[in-house]
Amino acid sequence: MLKQNLQLKLSQKLSPQQIQLMKLIQLPTQAFEQRLKEEMVENPALEGGKEDEYDYDQDEYGNDEYDEYDDYDNERIDADEINIDEYLSDDEIPGYKLQANNYSDDDEDRSLPFAATVSFHQSLLDQLNTFIMSEDEREIAEFLVGSIDDTGYIRRSIPDIVDDMAFTQGIYTDEATVEHVLHYIHQLDPAGVGARDLQECLLLQLKSKTPTPSIELAVKIIEDQFEAFTKKHYDKLLQKFDIQQDDLRRAIDEIEKLNPKPGGAYESNAKPIEHVVPDFGIKIVDGELELSLNGRNAPELHVSKDYQEMLQSYKDSRQKSSQQKDAVQFIKQKLDSAKWFIDAIRQRQETLFVTMNAIMEYQKEYFLDGDEARLKPMILKDIADMVGLDISTVSRVANSKYVETPYGTKLIKDFFSEAMKNDQGEDVSTIEIKKILQTVISEEDKRKPLPDDKLADILKDRGYPIARRTIAKYREQLDIPVARMRKKI
Repeated sequence: MLKQNLQLKLSQKLSPQQIQLMKLIQLPTQAFEQRLKEEMVENPALEGGKEDEYDYDQDEYGNDEYDEYDDYDNERIDADEINIDEYLSDDEIPGYKLQANNYSDDDEDRSLPFAATVSFHQSLLDQLNTFIMSEDEREIAEFLVGSIDDTGYIRRSIPDIVDDMAFTQGIYTDEATVEHVLHYIHQLDPAGVGARDLQECLLLQLKSKTPTPSIELAVKIIEDQFEAFTKKHYDKLLQKFDIQQDDLRRAIDEIEKLNPKPGGAYESNAKPIEHVVPDFGIKIVDGELELSLNGRNAPELHVSKDYQEMLQSYKDSRQKSSQQKDAVQFIKQKLDSAKWFIDAIRQRQETLFVTMNAIMEYQKEYFLDGDEARLKPMILKDIADMVGLDISTVSRVANSKYVETPYGTKLIKDFFSEAMKNDQGEDVSTIEIKKILQTVISEEDKRKPLPDDKLADILKDRGYPIARRTIAKYREQLDIPVARMRKKI
């Protein structure tokens, strides 16, 4: 039996220009500047800076000589049909400047110097030169340094290292020799480098310190009771070593000063410092909020007059060769692209500003006093409805951009949160609940940290009925460990 079904499907496709605009909106300030540079390199018809005062569309009597720029059909380009006047109208050459700079004119242009740095592994190799070794030992030592990862550990077993040296380097040795050479590596700075696990890393650092009763006890704890220490079974440690709580506390204080990733500290110092560039600025002026868009998002751009002069020459020429027609098609394409890009940047600015302005108004109470408890529940749809934009567009504005406020530079997406009901039936932000949870944990007795069910009871007493599993989820989002791991002696 045959069946016929009629199905209507409504779909909307974005044009390439719309897709490019969405990508521009998503870019934060620094990435936008890079994208702008790339476009100006690719399109010589697009120029930056103030446009020269040169007027094409008025003669000496002040009459308009050319028509305004209109829409055109991109599907078919015929040089004979191109209206040159459309590309010469000064009215539509966007030599605009939307000043929204949140930096004053007298701000100093500070550039931070960066010192030339030596890589982590090169530093270790340089230190090897201070040891007296045989040629074979030095080859093994250099191979071991090459096996150290960026955190400072050797993650491979000694047998694997012996085999690898034989197969890849033609260095034939045994495990005892490698263990012997590894002692040289363990004397390098930073202390703890070349360890094969956390226990060995901590021991190397403790043994590099000047011996004291607390250091010696810390060494015994790490050597003999490492598992009990990691699980914070302090009662077991007190009983095992027959010591007082003060003695244990001082030993643990020494351990907590150590660096579990000795190579990581060196690596972070060697990396260039990344500065967050705020895309917006919010100030309080006479008790009112004032929003500004970083001026680096509002560049001065205009269409190249050289390209317009080329079209003028083509228009004035009596004989138009095929080469000239090909050239004018190329010029038209570049001018079209430049005009579209300038217009897209204007749309980007407007979209960023109206979206951030809506967020600022929605969270006005917070921006006026900085109290995170005043942050209202806010989802993307709330802002999208206010400004009449698509939710995905609001998401692109919020996800990767920062706003400079009187209370620090904030990631915009952090202002969004879901709503939960308190015991009065009122909507409260999950941000407010997390803040309260964080405060409760910070004020707990660290000798008896509160488990999740107790935390749930406390928040319930404060008017926030939340399940234990939700408490656990929020605690993990705040990067707070479980009660046992928060315990202190």
